[in-house]
Amino acid sequence: MNKLYLSLLMMFLLSVVSYGQKTPTGNPKDFKLKTCLHSVSYMGVWRGQATLTVDEFLLKAKEFGYDGVMLAAKRPHVSLIDYDDAARQKLRARIRELGLELVCLAGYNDFVAGVDKAGIPNVEIQATFIGELARLARDLGTNMVRVYTGYERPDQPYDKQYALVVEGLQMAGKIAAKYGVTLAIQNHHDIALHHDAMKWLIEEVNLPNVRAAFDCWSPTLEGLNSEEIKQAIYTMKPYIVHTTTADYKELPRFRYELTHSNYVPAISQMRAVPIGEGFLDYKTFINTLKEIGYQGYIAYEMCEVLEGGGSVENLDKAAKAFIEYVKQFK
Repeated sequence: MNKLYLSLLMMFLLSVVSYGQKTPTGNPKDFKLKTCLHSVSYMGVWRGQATLTVDEFLLKAKEFGYDGVMLAAKRPHVSLIDYDDAARQKLRARIRELGLELVCLAGYNDFVAGVDKAGIPNVEIQATFIGELARLARDLGTNMVRVYTGYERPDQPYDKQYALVVEGLQMAGKIAAKYGVTLAIQNHHDIALHHDAMKWLIEEVNLPNVRAAFDCWSPTLEGLNSEEIKQAIYTMKPYIVHTTTADYKELPRFRYELTHSNYVPAISQMRAVPIGEGFLDYKTFINTLKEIGYQGYIAYEMCEVLEGGGSVENLDKAAKAFIEYVKQFK
């Protein structure tokens, strides 16, 4: 009887979460442009990038006219280590006071880490960590945590690594459901990066609170053209609950080959620029989101060395430019 009760309770919790994240309706009239600023933009991650406190960041988002924020769930911003119950209540109240929406927490995980160390329960560790992020998200007033899949290890069988991602997402998704939280997988890491692979992954995980945070960045670097990116969005349509934008310029690199007095092409270096000044086709990407009646937020991040440097003034300039750029899609 107890097992039946627990089973029914879990089904109910999962159904609540599935209704918590709206899915696209397919009607452009249902699209509403909602902007979100990612705190990684002011976290000092990249060379020369200024570091702001969480409150300083929130004030920037409010000043520039963003509807919501995306908070990085690690130091120096919102780390589990630093945010006890009192700190969570204080931050939630501050976000509400500023009239902002906490759209999601940005989690940082890798389900494939430790794939070569069978004795360490890495998947359990990662899933438990994400579960704690889900509890943190609930306490702060959001029902979404952005997650990753994993970096592929070239010395291990691919399907062994893929299976760990599936196991980890299922485990973490069930924990997150207890807190009414959806896990949004960003197409950012190696495993299931392509939209067809990600669709397969989400359907294999088969939990209503495991969805997609689908971006334009990876499909572009995969070599997809504008029409193919549009079709990728339609493929992912039932699952997209979040997206993050950033724009880049590609700087070619070459290695000098002394023996032949020549240069050998190397992997290009990407550098961040204000949105609309790089090579990503956001006009097609955002207009296609509009076509499918996307209901989520469009986040903006500066997640590389930014043209003009990482001073607060230059970061502010790019953050404000995003607000102006997206006005064309209203």
